This record gives sequence, structure tokens and C-alpha cells, in this order.
Amino acid sequence: MINITLPDGSVRQYDKGISSMQIAQSISEGLARNVLAAEVNGQVWDASRPIEEDSNVKLLTWNDDAGKSTFWHSSAHLMAEALEALYPGTKFGIGPAIETGFYYDVDFGDQEFSSDHFKQIEDKMLELAKAKEEFIRKPVSKADAIEYFTEKGDEYKLDLIKDLPDGSITFYSQGDFTDLCRGPHIPNTGFIKAIKLMNTAGAYWRGDETRKQLTRIYGVTFPKSSELTEYLRVIEEAKKRDHRKLGKELELFAFSEKVGMGLPLWLPKGTALRERLVNFLQRAQVKSGYEQVITPHIGHKNLYVTSGHYEKYGKDSFQPIKTPQEGEEFFLKPMNCPHHCEIYKTKPRSYKDLPVRYAEFGTVYRYEQSGELHGLTRVRGFTQDDAHLFCRPDQVKEEFMKVIDLVLYVFSALGFEDYTAQVSLRDPDNKSKYIGSDENWALAEAAIIEAAEEKGLRTVVEYGEAAFYGPKLDFMVKDALGRKWQLGTIQVDYNLPERFELEYTGSDNLKHRPVMIHRAPFGSLERFVAVLIEHCAGNFPLWLSPDQFIILPISEKFEDYAKNLSDELKNSDIRGLIDFRDEKIGRKIRDAEVKKIPYMLIVGEKEAAEGTISVRKHGVGDLGSLTIEDFKQQLIKETTV
Repeated sequence: MINITLPDGSVRQYDKGISSMQIAQSISEGLARNVLAAEVNGQVWDASRPIEEDSNVKLLTWNDDAGKSTFWHSSAHLMAEALEALYPGTKFGIGPAIETGFYYDVDFGDQEFSSDHFKQIEDKMLELAKAKEEFIRKPVSKADAIEYFTEKGDEYKLDLIKDLPDGSITFYSQGDFTDLCRGPHIPNTGFIKAIKLMNTAGAYWRGDETRKQLTRIYGVTFPKSSELTEYLRVIEEAKKRDHRKLGKELELFAFSEKVGMGLPLWLPKGTALRERLVNFLQRAQVKSGYEQVITPHIGHKNLYVTSGHYEKYGKDSFQPIKTPQEGEEFFLKPMNCPHHCEIYKTKPRSYKDLPVRYAEFGTVYRYEQSGELHGLTRVRGFTQDDAHLFCRPDQVKEEFMKVIDLVLYVFSALGFEDYTAQVSLRDPDNKSKYIGSDENWALAEAAIIEAAEEKGLRTVVEYGEAAFYGPKLDFMVKDALGRKWQLGTIQVDYNLPERFELEYTGSDNLKHRPVMIHRAPFGSLERFVAVLIEHCAGNFPLWLSPDQFIILPISEKFEDYAKNLSDELKNSDIRGLIDFRDEKIGRKIRDAEVKKIPYMLIVGEKEAAEGTISVRKHGVGDLGSLTIEDFKQQLIKETTV
């Protein structure tokens, strides 16, 4: 007998060799019908795989991320089976699950293929799925694997096999299709009920531009047709909310090939929005004891050698800036933290001076590949709402918790209510990616975990997601469409203070190292604005909206009244404009709605005579007649953050 420990802590005894599916059946037939795979001692396994020793087991369904990933990876195999049936001789590269669905890289040879063929492939996939073909795992020797794919004539699989050690190779088969695969997979194809192929792209084999370009086919599948319908609805809504589309329509930002790819130009309305975000956070920071600093856009190479950024980010940085002096090199700064370390060192520090909190809206530069650039979410120049706190070890947890409070205040003010705190730790199997001692990493990781627990945050732990110098608490925010974004981040760092030899004099009159906390509630202004645009579909909170009102005179006879009204509102720090166009009032209202201006103030003969305004609210409609003073008070109340 073996002991199986379930997520609720209960322990059940079973015969050695029992499968996770059999465990599920022993609990509930209803549960078993929904099990896609299982997590056994931290590894995802096929639900049919025998368990030979005492184990911790979590049964995975569609509601688990690992369950979805297994479902979509199996769907990639199903698509490959359909392609092989429809296009004999097709060769396959890799076919992983991705965040929303899957893809497979395919070599069709001389056969014609386009997205026009999607419907035919979807139909074939559904036909195969209904057969409820089991996914069967089979360990094979390296020699047998090479023989199989040599006979099949698939050079891509042979290329993958040559890097695999003998004894680690497995095949998976379903129906007439066999693939090289580590797995795991769902029990059978019958779980797949709804299928949609989304698009195609070119993909060089192994990302090498000197090798053949394959056809990458993206798809998504679901266990219910209704879920596919909802997914496609969200996709269409996302297109309407796309920050690149709305950014252009609302005149917020632009890009220019002459300026350079990935370098946004903030237009007047976008700049006004951005500056209000900056002012909002600066006010909060002042109340929390931060001091504002400014550092250069470039730094000497030695600065980044000392910090470790040169070694870790060299490939993602712009090339060095050479000066007339032989051998002197500068870099566009990829991070603000090394500069802040040097500010800390400008004078001696006592334990009584700590914590020291430096904040900067500092623009940094990283050379993202052109194919990875995407609107404001992936750019080459971006401004971080950066701050670095230097504190004593006994102050770390308290300071960390204060930063959590600041991040949550920002989210609350901007309507982000659904978030998870991701504890991002080192990859325990690849410590070479990081700098610093195991002791310092253990201290930093413990501080983050304890602070998150005491704040009662909903957390998940992700190994391998830490920064190279320390662990992080990343805030994963869900927007109005349920999509996840990584926004605010807080990091504990024992390593940069060592590399920069930062010190303070303790109460014992000896020198000690401070601990450094990195934090950015927005993350970057560019990415934050992009997410905010899509979250609220361009309908910004009134306090943040570039234009809070637009005055719509019914005719030119009332333009003087409109100007006086505009001046009075602006004197009360209420922002807006006047539509002087010679258009009918219906057209002016429609255009104002498209521009998502919160309030439309219609003025004509009655309003001018009575000193009132007729008010319409974007997305709501007519609010009736108000005095100017009543309208001002309403807006002042609504814009209080």
C-alpha cells in the first residue's frame, strides 16, 4: 500500500500502481469525469500513469491552469493528427500550449496552405475528437526514436532527438498519430468539444533565421461550445478596446518610423493624462516619506558592470556610446537602481537616517527585438515609476508592507479590483542566472512571503521568475475582460548594496550593509496606460480624463456664452473644450460620444437666458438642466481621489 496526500491534507491508502484517475473515481464519479491530468509531487502527469510510491496528488481539471495547459497541448496533437490526415507528408516542429490555446509549427512541403483551410481542419479535428481516442504514453530508446522518425522522414523531430539523453524519450500516440513528446496529456480526445483555429504566422525552425521558415498555426479549444462562444466575444471586445486603436482615436500617443520603432510620442492629450498619473503618485509618495531624485539617461559602462546589469542585460541593451576619449563607453540606462545606489553613497549614513526612500520617474532603454514590440506594452524606451528604499534589516518587512499599501491604493483609485500577488522566486535548479549568496536570497524570500501573508494577499508562487538580483512580489491584475497583466512590482535586494559597498553606521558604531527595496506600483507608465485604456475602454475615471467636458453651442449665436462658461469651469480646474463647428447638434453629440468625453454641455437660447446648461453624460444620456455652480460641485465631488 502507498499513502496519497490530497490538497486538503487528508491521507488515503491505495494499492501501489494506482493511477490518479482511479483515485478520482474512488472519491467521486463526477470528479473523475472532469479530471484532465494530475500533479504528482509537483510534476504534472497523465491521469492514467501509475503511482508507485507515497505521493502528494492534486487532481487537475479545466479550472486549474495546469489542467488547461494539458488540454491545449493535447489539442495541438489533435490538430497535428488532422493535418497529417488531410496533408500527407506534412512534417512537424514543436506544438506547445501557450497562455490562451496552442500552436504547432508545420512544414507543408510543396502543398498549398492558407487560413482558408481552417474550417476543413476544424471539422476533421471534431471528427477525430468524437472518436475519444486515448493518449497513450510509451517510453522508447533513442535508437528506436531515431529509426521511427528516419523512416517517417521528419528531420525536425530528428533534430530534437539528437539533444535528448537516452532513457528520457517518450512517444505519445492517439489514433493513427504518434509524436515525440514528454507529455502529459488528457485521458482522451473526447474532452475536446469546441475548436477554433485563430491565425497563422511564419516561424523559423528553432528561431534561427538561417533555417527554414515553417507555418505556425494558432488555435484554441474548449470542453464546452458555450466557452468558445464567450471567448470569441471577448476577442471581439478586445479588438474594440485595443489601446493602439483607442490611442489613435483619442489622440493620446503615436509612433514614427523616423523617430524609431518602439519609441512612443506622447501627444498633448496623452501627455496630460500621463502627467496626472505622475502627480497622483508623487502626492502619495510625499505623504509616505519619499524624496524625488533625477538621474541622467546614460551611465558609464563601469556603473553597469558593478551592478551586474552589463552581464545580465548586455544583449538587451543598446550598443555602447563611444566618446572621443579612447576606450570610454557609456550606455543608455536599462535600469535606474545603479544611479540611486550612487546617490545613497554621496554622504555617510547613520542607522538613525534609515530608511532612505528615493523616487524617480526615470526613462530607461532596452533593445527589444522588433518582432516583440507591441504598442505601449512592449517598447524600447519607457518610464518607470521607480523608487529604491535603503533600510536596516529589521526595517525590511515593515517597509515592504508599506509599499504593498501604496500599490493597493493605486489599484483602488484606478478601478483594478481583481488581482493576485505572485511571489517570484529563484529557479532552484539554475542558480547561475542570479547574483548573491544563498543566505541573502533566503532572507529576501522570507521577508516577501511573510509580508504578503500578514497583508492577507491572495498569492501564488512562481519559481524562476525572480529578478537576477533578488526575489519579487509581482501584482498580476485582471482587467475588465479577465485578461492577466503584470503591473506593480516590489523586490527585496541584499545584493546590489554589496556590489556598490553601501554602508551605514549602526548603533554599535560599526559599519553595516543596508537592504534595498525596489518598487514600481505602475511598473512603467507606458504599459500601465495601455492596460488602463483597455481596462476602461478609453472611458477614464473623470479625474484622469484629458477632457472632462465639451461645450456644444446649438449655433454661433451662443458662442460667447459658451466661452464664458468654459472660462468659469477652467478657473475651477475643470478641463474641457468647445465644439465651434458649424454642425447640427446631433452630429456634435455623436462625435463627442466617439471621443468618450465624459460630459457634454449643450447651450442654446434657453440656457443662455437662464444661465444654465443642459447636461448629457457619456454612455448614460440626458441628465437635464443644471446651474453652472451645481455642475461644478458635482464634478469636484466626482474627481476627488
